[in-house]
Amino acid sequence: QSLCVLRGCCWSPQSDTNVPWCFFSSNHGYRVDGGLRATPEGFQATLTRLPSPSLFGSDVATVLLAAQHQTRSRFRFKITDPKTQRFEVPHEHVRPFSGPAASDLKYKV
Repeated sequence: QSLCVLRGCCWSPQSDTNVPWCFFSSNHGYRVDGGLRATPEGFQATLTRLPSPSLFGSDVATVLLAAQHQTRSRFRFKITDPKTQRFEVPHEHVRPFSGPAASDLKYKV
């Protein structure tokens, strides 16, 4: 409980052991700025960090969320720093997806 409170989180003991007792408040994390923008693969959104305590430090103030509806049953999302390019490990079995976005989806985002 003391570690939870030190991090700026909420502490709420529950009788259900599958429910976390320590969790972030709703004013923690990021918010969507400017709404969602449709792309051929799915959508994008710019997220801005809310003024709240940092769990790990060195948080990126603005990030880009890129979402892809790759198949009816596969959704991929990627969060990147739009101002700083980072190395991404190439994967021999995962090829870039350029759309079009799948339709008749089996999931909701």
